[in-house]
Amino acid sequence: MSLRTGMFIIAGLLAGINSQAQWSKSKGFSRADTLRGSITAERIWWDVQHYAIAVQPDYLAKTTIGENTITYKVTRAQHPKTLQLDLQQPLNIDSIRLDSREWLKFEREGNVWHVKLTQSQEINSTHRLRVYFSGKPQESVRPPWSGGWTFARDSLNRPWMTVTCQGLGASIWYPCKDHQSDEPDKGASLAMTVPDTLVAVANGRLESQTKNADGTATYKWAVVNPINNYNIIPYIGKYVHFDGSYAGEKGKLDLNYWVLDYNLAKAKTYMPGEVERMFKAFEHWFGPYPFYEDGYKLVDVPHTGMEHQSAVAYGNWYKPGYRQRDASGTGLGLKWDFIIVHESGHEWFGNNITSKDLADMWIHESFTNYSETLYVDYHFGKDAGNAYNTGIRTGIKNDAPIIPAYNVNAQGSGDMYPKGGNMLQTIRHSIDNDELFRSILRGLNTTFYHQTVTADQIVRYVSGKAGFDYQQVFKQYLTTTQVPSLVLNFNKDRSQVTYQWANCIPGFNLPLVLKEGSLKLKIYPTTQPKTLKLNKSNAALFNKGDIERMYYVAVERK
Repeated sequence: MSLRTGMFIIAGLLAGINSQAQWSKSKGFSRADTLRGSITAERIWWDVQHYAIAVQPDYLAKTTIGENTITYKVTRAQHPKTLQLDLQQPLNIDSIRLDSREWLKFEREGNVWHVKLTQSQEINSTHRLRVYFSGKPQESVRPPWSGGWTFARDSLNRPWMTVTCQGLGASIWYPCKDHQSDEPDKGASLAMTVPDTLVAVANGRLESQTKNADGTATYKWAVVNPINNYNIIPYIGKYVHFDGSYAGEKGKLDLNYWVLDYNLAKAKTYMPGEVERMFKAFEHWFGPYPFYEDGYKLVDVPHTGMEHQSAVAYGNWYKPGYRQRDASGTGLGLKWDFIIVHESGHEWFGNNITSKDLADMWIHESFTNYSETLYVDYHFGKDAGNAYNTGIRTGIKNDAPIIPAYNVNAQGSGDMYPKGGNMLQTIRHSIDNDELFRSILRGLNTTFYHQTVTADQIVRYVSGKAGFDYQQVFKQYLTTTQVPSLVLNFNKDRSQVTYQWANCIPGFNLPLVLKEGSLKLKIYPTTQPKTLKLNKSNAALFNKGDIERMYYVAVERK
């Protein structure tokens, strides 16, 4: 990796994370990575207020034409007379107009477009860029895991189109300021012009539907809340609709279901019950659904599913599990629909609370993976939740740190899912107060409501509310591949034990609550040995199997 540009930082959760820095240095990053993943001088001075996107896809030619009117506010008095837009190859920006009066010049640098202003703009002033684009967009080769348009056919051989773009970025299909830290504060709209034999669905609420004279129809949808770039998504196909409502913590929540016509009967039977059970669990643990104003919907897609805000993509075959699989191996994962639960969990973690940098994608995925455990806990009991959480450890690879390099749009190990979920369960057991833990989860969604955040903000909030500094615990699980080992050394008659943490970072200090029935003992191991006198009752609490079930650690007896 080169540091020549000085434009990005290899960072960890906190300063001085040596193992993470060493891992990051082994990766090579280019200027293109820096431009994509950092807050450049051409990005920092303007703040997106609203996107108004319009697109017309050509299914047979696999091309698109469109425009995006970007409303932005100037946030700095001194700024370059250039701003950075993002639109990925092979799409092209055709022209750009400022404030409906001036056509601007621009230069392309790979996937970045440097837009030239003729004069500086006053701080706090608001402007509109109308950006026209066209071309043959990238297709997704493995949606949702790869980005781009999907030009599929349903089982009756009719066109079925959508987009997936998390990670790779929304600029794979429309021009924008493609950085997670800047969401359109006043929402976004998406107008789709399609053959009038098809129906187009998107985030939020349907604002208008117009039948055009050329055999097309235009559907315009809009959200009023801030939204991630990668969550604004078109769905185009032979959709039909039914609706419902949920009596939630903030009142009546509108529920809508957009499914292929031949799925209507089974969708009506299957989806509402799964959705209601999801909301009961998640509003209990996380607080009110964050987007009552925009409603909630499920939309049929040709891939497995995605967390698109207020328009969750669904492709789980109308059956429990994850396409009839259970990652925990316990059977508990086959009692509920994984996609409805997991992708809806992202409405709180990922959509309501969004990481500023893709490197902190664990904030989205670790908490949402853990939402599965909390769902099981709520509906089937705490023991079931523990069993499910322990079971998903089989998916942990410890192949690389969860947090990669910052400011280069890098994504860490897939361990952010099961390992991240186990990290949170470990902290929950360490706190040993479920009402306090629940208040922390709800408090996160209140304190950081509709905000973009850093890892440090999340960690400090959890630590402050828990009354214990868990920074070293987060650092251990997020920035190393080590599984901490609790080393136990008993004397001959087990009347005394010496314990300490090993195979961990310096300063690792996870407290453990050991309990069985009414017996409970809290210990505070560190990397230095501590000694505790025991009796027959509390000696039995140092049970390897029980400790390893409750905490993602290894127990080593000497």
